[in-house]
Amino acid sequence: MSMAGNLRKVTGLGRAGGLRKVARLARRRPRVDLSHPARSPLGSSVVNCVTYQDGVRVPGCSDLVDAVAKVRKSGEGFVWLGLHEPTDGEFSDLARLFDLHPLAVEDAVEAHQRPKLERYAETLFTVFKTVCYVEHEQLTATSEVVGTGEIMVFVGEEFVITVRHGRHGSLGPLREELEADPEQLAKGPAAVLHAIADHVVDEYLSVTDAVQADIEQVETDVFSEGGARADPGRIYQLKRELLELKRAVVPLGRPVEDLATRPIRVIAPEIQAYFRDVADHLMRARDQIAAFDELLNSILQAHLAQVTVAQNEDMRKITAWAAVVAVPTMVCGVYGMNFDHMPELHWRFGYPLVMGVMAMACLVLYRGFRRNGWL
Repeated sequence: MSMAGNLRKVTGLGRAGGLRKVARLARRRPRVDLSHPARSPLGSSVVNCVTYQDGVRVPGCSDLVDAVAKVRKSGEGFVWLGLHEPTDGEFSDLARLFDLHPLAVEDAVEAHQRPKLERYAETLFTVFKTVCYVEHEQLTATSEVVGTGEIMVFVGEEFVITVRHGRHGSLGPLREELEADPEQLAKGPAAVLHAIADHVVDEYLSVTDAVQADIEQVETDVFSEGGARADPGRIYQLKRELLELKRAVVPLGRPVEDLATRPIRVIAPEIQAYFRDVADHLMRARDQIAAFDELLNSILQAHLAQVTVAQNEDMRKITAWAAVVAVPTMVCGVYGMNFDHMPELHWRFGYPLVMGVMAMACLVLYRGFRRNGWL
């Protein structure tokens, strides 16, 4: 089978009448959820394939090879191909068609990559870690707070390939926003890369705002009455989830800085100005995460201090009561030695007198400890 035939088979973009019918239904329902390959109207791992010229969607992209050939021949427009968790076999023909570097292809298929920016000849390969806030009724020591995924982006002069991993971070709404702004989309694949970076970083800010609410709730519980009995596992869990968020946000700083400042052929200078805005937002997210980390450390230390104070308070109470009980214990021990010649041993009022002395001594000790705050 030819390479074109393989590509049509891999991407599900053949000329069959059934696919044309599905494509018409997809255009009739533009907001269909394409976040999972099973829901993709094009089948396989392909979420969408669209050709743009002058910022406007060109009707029909039923044959990827023909669409790329037309773009290359005319020298205008670009193809945007979106994939979700493709296999190595599905990606191999695409790699040959777009001349993608094997190392970048391996990273795109395997996922679990660190955010980075790589240049291979005339192609840019960028990895973004996506995050989402996992809703929960109540934060516990095992609650998942931050969910992560990945978006890999291949950018050339006439194409954009987005490879998404994870169950969130769908680019469908972003595509619709770009199509509503043809002037920006007409700036080419670099504009798409900026929109994706801006979308990912905006999600960072949304997640940090949501995590802040959890941290404030934990802080309120720790410093409320009885805060020493708060579950420290929730604080450790928040720190673990914050670390997951930090792994997504912090390494992206260098790639975004390179996109904003370093001369790159496929990134026009006018687009680099937009990346500087993304870098500012990313810096804000990084600062928030660093502040949250310090705040959680302070909350944890305060909680441990509260536990120590509570333990000292309990020890003081135990010591005070032990001192109170020691008086009658000592007297009873003395009179239990069974000597014949003991003071007031055979006196009629000896017993009431000893009991009164013990009661008075206990009362004096109790009031003394109570006045000093031990009881």
